[in-house]
Amino acid sequence: MDAREIATALAPTATVKELSSRQNRAFRLLEENGKSSVVKVYLTPARERRERHAIEALAGIDGVPTILERGATDGTPWIRFVDAGTWNLATLPRNLEVVKRAGRALRSLHGANAAITNLDSVIDAQYVATHLRSTLDRLERFRRRLGISADLLAAAKIASAEPPAGEPVPAHTRPVPENFLVSDKGALTLIDWEWATLAPPEWDLSMATWRFSKELGPEAADALLEGYGATFPAIRLKPWITYHAATMMLDAAERREGRLGDLAYLVDDLAESVA
Repeated sequence: MDAREIATALAPTATVKELSSRQNRAFRLLEENGKSSVVKVYLTPARERRERHAIEALAGIDGVPTILERGATDGTPWIRFVDAGTWNLATLPRNLEVVKRAGRALRSLHGANAAITNLDSVIDAQYVATHLRSTLDRLERFRRRLGISADLLAAAKIASAEPPAGEPVPAHTRPVPENFLVSDKGALTLIDWEWATLAPPEWDLSMATWRFSKELGPEAADALLEGYGATFPAIRLKPWITYHAATMMLDAAERREGRLGDLAYLVDDLAESVA
């Protein structure tokens, strides 16, 4: 059975709407009685196991999805979730109060005492610094395809000192606007926990403020930090943008052929982060 057939079999009389056609596929099931749920069908058992482990470890934390049931059909794993809503913070008309709640949800996550690591070792400051230097070195072979000047890459390597990092905490690692869902009643849920792990809180905060600022405006980034209650200056997060932009470019370059002009925004952000 393919992913859609698996979702349909869970609620044969429901209307099935595909939400994501990425490697893990997600479907909304709209039943005749008006109830709805979301089924996520995973590419591999390891992907389902990673996400479920994080969600179960964080059960009860503000913003964490709720699992209704899980199983496997013909060896393909799936999880059925409470429907978290049709809006996300990238599509919802800008609402800074909701953005502040996203910041509070991140603070609750970082304060949780939960063993959610899915990696062989914890991500700490030393790991980030080493990984950043390695990533910038590996970007050299893709520099022309990405449109990165030799001067910019050299400047990034000079500026790639160890980003300021606190002690590792439970972290989502990709809290971007589209991953914060909002229900009709205003409930906020952070989805896609497959790569959750233990990492410095600056990882999540820098990723979130960077993408919120670019997609929703600087006021949204400020609102998120206000909701989080950050006790350090925002400038502390700037070196992390070098890390995020470089790793995203390298990942795309290693997976794709041809020119990568659609990543020009990351080149611009890299230049801004090392200016």
